[in-house]
Amino acid sequence: MRIRKLFTKLELRRRKKRISLMLGCIAAVVVAYIIITWPRKTEPEPPIVAVEPVGVEDVEIYGDYVGRVRAQQFVEVRARVEGFLERMAFAEGTYVKKGQVLFVIDQRQYKAKADKARAQLRKDSALVRKTKRDLDRIRPLFEQNAASRVDLDNAIAAYETAVASMGMSRADLDQAEQELSYTYVRSPISGYISERLVDLGTLVGTSGKSLLATVVKSDTVLVDFSMTALDYLKSKERNVNLGHRDSSRSWQPFVTITLADNSVYPYKGLVDFAEPQVSPKTGTFSVRAEMPNPEHVLLPGQFTKVHALLDVREKATVVPQKALIIEKGGAYVFVMRRDSTAERRFIELGPEFGNKVVVERGLAPGETIISEGYNKLTPGMKVRVAARRKATREKAK
Repeated sequence: MRIRKLFTKLELRRRKKRISLMLGCIAAVVVAYIIITWPRKTEPEPPIVAVEPVGVEDVEIYGDYVGRVRAQQFVEVRARVEGFLERMAFAEGTYVKKGQVLFVIDQRQYKAKADKARAQLRKDSALVRKTKRDLDRIRPLFEQNAASRVDLDNAIAAYETAVASMGMSRADLDQAEQELSYTYVRSPISGYISERLVDLGTLVGTSGKSLLATVVKSDTVLVDFSMTALDYLKSKERNVNLGHRDSSRSWQPFVTITLADNSVYPYKGLVDFAEPQVSPKTGTFSVRAEMPNPEHVLLPGQFTKVHALLDVREKATVVPQKALIIEKGGAYVFVMRRDSTAERRFIELGPEFGNKVVVERGLAPGETIISEGYNKLTPGMKVRVAARRKATREKAK
């Protein structure tokens, strides 16, 4: 009995050990499974961005204005003497030369006046010769006491009076011939003439209509436009004097204009004048550019769009506009450091041109800025350069 009980106890112990060993194995398997299948904590990969180097360019600064074309010379043709208009000696709207006869005014009264003055001059000339002969006869007689002092004085007075009368007659003849020449109305300049403003047979001159036509010289035209006082201050800050040639600069302020059909005029004009004062009514000052017009495409009086070169910023620091982030605190960009971390850099912006902008302060040429993919960046975050952009940058180097 004791031996049977002993075997029974030993059997129970063996079963307990087997059960404990089995449970331990099951627990080990469960723990191993949990360890293997437990999700591992992984660090997020750096965001992919596109980068560009900070560039250096010579930047041309332009301004856009509304301009008006006017002729270099615009002269009114007027009648200088009174009379009836007899003849027109030109075709309206054509090119006329300086000194060309345009109109003829009735000459009869002016010819008669010139003939009368010419006859009076001949009469006075004859009287001068006579009084000169009388004086030449009396002077020797007076020296020989054969003529009185009164006779000599009278002869001298008669001669001097005749000379003065001849001078007056000569002046009257010159005036009469000048008035006669004014009956031929000539073009004061070379250019294109307008239509006639009076009809033939009309009384023109001082008591009638004196304006007969206009002549425009438009081989070269002037383009007038207005700039603001702020534009003036900015130009002074850049040491640019509009309207003055500066031989120390490698450039001169010029303008291009756009025509009514939105085509760009092929010639450029040089800014040659700027008004020295600002209008208190408009707050602007007038600027003028001289523009070649050999084909007479530009007509005086037409309005145009003026694109004016105001300054050239040599070796300016530039960045693409798409890289800018503008907030209330100012404008900034993300700069990629050498360790591939993003740095937020506040910058001072200058003028814009195309899709780029000049940076006045805050960046140095050669630094690398993030141009795309910066929306979720925070300062100090690691970044990865897009493969395509990275390869392009390495190729450029």
